[in-house]
Amino acid sequence: MSFSFTPLESGETAFYSSIDEKNIEFLMNRYNRVNRWVIADMVRRSSYRYPDKAALIYGDRTLTYAQLEAESNRVAHALRGLGVEKYDRVAILAHNTVHHVLTWLACCKIGAVYLAVNYLLKGKDITYCINHSQSKVFIIEDALYGLAKDVLGEMDSVEHFIWSNDMSGERAPEGRFKEFGAWSEAMPASEPEALLRIEEPCQMTYTSGTESLPKGVLNSNQALIAQYVSIIIDGGFEESDICINALPIYHCAQRDVFMNPVFWVGGTNVLMTPEIGKILEAIARYRATMFFAPPTVWIGMLRHPDFGRHDLSSLKKCYYGASIMPMEILREMLERLPGAKFANLYGQTELSPLHTLLKPEDAFKKPGSAGMGCLNMETALEGEKGQTISVPGVPGEICGRGPHTMMAYFKNPEKTEEAMAGGWFHSGDIGVLDEDRYITVVDRKKDMIKTGGENVSTREVEDAVYLDKRVEEVAVVGVDHPKWVEAVIAVVVARKGQTIPEEDLMELCKKQLAPYKTPKKIIFVEALPKSPTGKLLKRNLRAEYGKLFAD
Repeated sequence: MSFSFTPLESGETAFYSSIDEKNIEFLMNRYNRVNRWVIADMVRRSSYRYPDKAALIYGDRTLTYAQLEAESNRVAHALRGLGVEKYDRVAILAHNTVHHVLTWLACCKIGAVYLAVNYLLKGKDITYCINHSQSKVFIIEDALYGLAKDVLGEMDSVEHFIWSNDMSGERAPEGRFKEFGAWSEAMPASEPEALLRIEEPCQMTYTSGTESLPKGVLNSNQALIAQYVSIIIDGGFEESDICINALPIYHCAQRDVFMNPVFWVGGTNVLMTPEIGKILEAIARYRATMFFAPPTVWIGMLRHPDFGRHDLSSLKKCYYGASIMPMEILREMLERLPGAKFANLYGQTELSPLHTLLKPEDAFKKPGSAGMGCLNMETALEGEKGQTISVPGVPGEICGRGPHTMMAYFKNPEKTEEAMAGGWFHSGDIGVLDEDRYITVVDRKKDMIKTGGENVSTREVEDAVYLDKRVEEVAVVGVDHPKWVEAVIAVVVARKGQTIPEEDLMELCKKQLAPYKTPKKIIFVEALPKSPTGKLLKRNLRAEYGKLFAD
């Protein structure tokens, strides 16, 4: 491996003799290859330490660190061959596949900006992400082609379409696509030469856009690396870890809190789809040490008939996030996985995404808490008038500050300024502090229910309903009401084989809650709406039951 290094030109020695902005810029660029710290180097450094160790397992395919480095270099050269330059956007629509991982790593190696498209989107929503980001290349997995095929002609910025034949095995349509394997496999395995800086962007992620058009969150190498350091230290990651990656890696939680930090420390990543039975099988088969999922997935694992049929004793490091974990469920998990420890993670895409962490030893000392700001982050609560709240129990908006923070919302200076007002990132979540400065997330601003002039935390109502052991899942939302403005309702999934009379849950809630917090109606359903990451989609429930009391 060789990189060009030009001799000093006449007069350039003067840059060594003083310290000012121009001189520092010259020195940073000249010795960039020696002292750079960017994500492009992550796998190469692990391959130096563990060349023959399994880095990535996907189905019956295993890539060692040396092979993962070589393959991602080939894809990087292939992107260069298409004319992709520094800061150009490369979009991919794919499940958890090898090609997806290689695309991410390859973008980092040439300074391109990787954009993973949510595969729950369809047609015009996909087109919006592509056109708004001005993506130059669009990589589409064969199994997801149907989501985008009718709108490919509307993607004005895309110059090249790549066909990723990972899942269904279908061949690319004639004419428009290059096939991923043939396109990249003939390229050199050497690392492409590139001037890369830690403060430069490497990733863009579009938020869900529940109240407006999706926002493109632009993250830098610096933000992601700072976040990797935080989770490696606070989360206890080690090179001996084997991590099951079942949640979609288009989402930053699985990709940036788990998969990438595991690559950095030299552990093994198992890539798969989020099917409960297969997750249990994979934990046992690979002797996995760590797994992350939202509470809904953990609940699904506990209730799965195969839970007790697999040896899950290798699982030591367990993590949950994305929504609030019912304490009764946490207790059950600890009982059924006695060798495991559970940590609660909280964050946002804009914070790369980790913000706070509740360590396993605090799980029952601080029940329901999201913990404290992790290693590289600060946390504060802000009142409605912008004042800092330090009094325990007084609710305020959760704000964060530190190197995890995004660069900006792409093409959206107004929303960026609003989110960053006062030198803090504003999460849109409501929380309270306790006497030890631990944060408890009370609710999303939009999920708080105001009924009869009183604020109700949906979480408090959900915790009361979960006390009935026949309840598998519950989601509490507020819907329009002619008298109370908003009414509290609970949407409940009963455990398999169980029937729960509505009056039983009503009576339980009346014993546990103030009258205004007690649901006006309890609705029983077969399943709750969820995103691919397992996050409850309460907006869907508000839309479905919004006119429940209209008559």
